[in-house]
Amino acid sequence: MGADERPNNQGGCIAIRSFPPPSISRCTIGGSTTTSDDATCGSPRWIGKSLSCVCIKRKGNYERICLTLTPQQEERLQRLKHRMKAYFDPSRRDHQDALKALWHAAYPDQELEGLISDQWKEMGWQGRDPSTDFRGAGFISLENLLFFAKAFSTSFQRLLNKKGGKRATWEYPFAVAGVNITFMIMQMLDLQSTKPRTFVRAVFVQMLSEDEWAFDLLYCVAFVVMDRQWLEKNASYMDFNEVLRSTRMQLERELLLDDVMRIEDMPSYSLLS
Repeated sequence: MGADERPNNQGGCIAIRSFPPPSISRCTIGGSTTTSDDATCGSPRWIGKSLSCVCIKRKGNYERICLTLTPQQEERLQRLKHRMKAYFDPSRRDHQDALKALWHAAYPDQELEGLISDQWKEMGWQGRDPSTDFRGAGFISLENLLFFAKAFSTSFQRLLNKKGGKRATWEYPFAVAGVNITFMIMQMLDLQSTKPRTFVRAVFVQMLSEDEWAFDLLYCVAFVVMDRQWLEKNASYMDFNEVLRSTRMQLERELLLDDVMRIEDMPSYSLLS
């Protein structure tokens, strides 16, 4: 959307974050008008209430974050939810093919011996059968890893092979860490709840309306942020959960920054290559 374009509001609230809004002194919430300094405008007190939109103050102006989704937002959110509900099924040919594709993306010069093989331990799965590690986050965690491998192959290979930085003797297992990152993002965005309960979710849904791959891109950012924090904290395997928590906190802070309108605007996106 260009700087001079405005969306048509036909029967609903349209979320606008792609251009700096004019100074707004008053906002309408739930049919009533409040002053811009009222606590309910841009305050977490909207959570759980029947409001059509909230206003968040950014750089002295208010931006409207809508709880009533546009048709496009609703369609893309439902598709993402469908992905999140899909279990990994080792009997399905497309799931098998995705797993093979991940191997070839990770180790293009090594022939895969089979879907159950000791080779998978090289990637950081817990055992010979990687399908048992998808139970926590489902098929989307495999899709995330494959997206990372194809979209940012240099960063993927750097983290897979633990290149760069002073590494602990007992490192985090790459593939299992990836599954945990998917699960962490799913919890952070709270997309399965009927009503939005966080500003982070509302902001992300707007990003999703502009880029259907926003979840996968956020996953890639989360992985490099986690690895960076791992190195900065000089962490070992026992510290993984703490590093994951601090990674989530950093992602939440960046998603709510004034100038972050897309995943690509997040400061940590620059870590990807």
